[in-house]
Amino acid sequence: MKRILFLLLAIGMTAMSSTSMAAMSKSRVRTETRFLTDKMAYELNLSTNQYNDAYEINYDFISSIRYVMDDVIRGYEWALDDYYQALDLRNDDLRYVLTDRQYRRFLRIDYFYRPVYTTGNSWNFRIYVTYVNHNHYYYGRPYHYRSYCGNHYRKSFHDASYYSGRYNQSYYSGSFRTRDESVYRNNRRSDFGTVNIRPNTSSRREESSSSRRERSSTRNENPSSRRESSSSSRRESSSTRNENSSSSRDSSSSSRRESSSGRREKSSVNREKSGSEVRESTKTERSSGSSRSSSRRSNRSNQSSERR
Repeated sequence: MKRILFLLLAIGMTAMSSTSMAAMSKSRVRTETRFLTDKMAYELNLSTNQYNDAYEINYDFISSIRYVMDDVIRGYEWALDDYYQALDLRNDDLRYVLTDRQYRRFLRIDYFYRPVYTTGNSWNFRIYVTYVNHNHYYYGRPYHYRSYCGNHYRKSFHDASYYSGRYNQSYYSGSFRTRDESVYRNNRRSDFGTVNIRPNTSSRREESSSSRRERSSTRNENPSSRRESSSSSRRESSSTRNENSSSSRDSSSSSRRESSSGRREKSSVNREKSGSEVRESTKTERSSGSSRSSSRRSNRSNQSSERR
């Protein structure tokens, strides 16, 4: 009865540890990496420096496979090749960190050497089959638990191992690659025996879930860029309108000022003309008045002479 209960508990914990791309966030990557590295340090008796370097190597591995594991489950052969390539790079980096004795023991433990397997439509870490308590750790967090983000991954060093030559020790020099012809078929059957490989999927000719995710992320970024461009265009158009309106106001005000000055000049000219005309008419009236008065005086003098 106790054995049955233990098996049920193990199955339940394994189901809880089922992983998919939708749930594998950066925080989840750090948690999975720490749990795996913690058990490696416990069983392989790693030093503090080995523990920190093993954490980096496992982080880079888990962070890289989370983008292809959904496609592995869907049966894309190219995704399966990408997974085993990432696994061989991880195991190669660990050769430079572990001693020869530690690495030979590492190769004999499947949940360290080949940590991922599939069940049904999900992929899991083998470590949870043996260590069912997900909250138990033997050691504290690595010093760079939150700060490390793949700075020592091989892509940053022209596909060379950052850990080569860091330890003055003899390291394992035998066969370790999971894709060797002598072991690849058995490894693939043990790791992904439930996956039905689709025909003609050795290259990325068919659309995969990772490419769809990349396109969806691009679409999510495009609306923001469209919003930014539209807002910038609106701002530019509004500034253009403001400039046009200000220029039109300036031109209208200048035209009003010119028209008013023209009107003032015309009115002054008219006033001058009217004043000159008034003065001329006044002179004419005065001359005509003087001529009339002189004619009256001459008439009077004639009348007086006639009387005499």
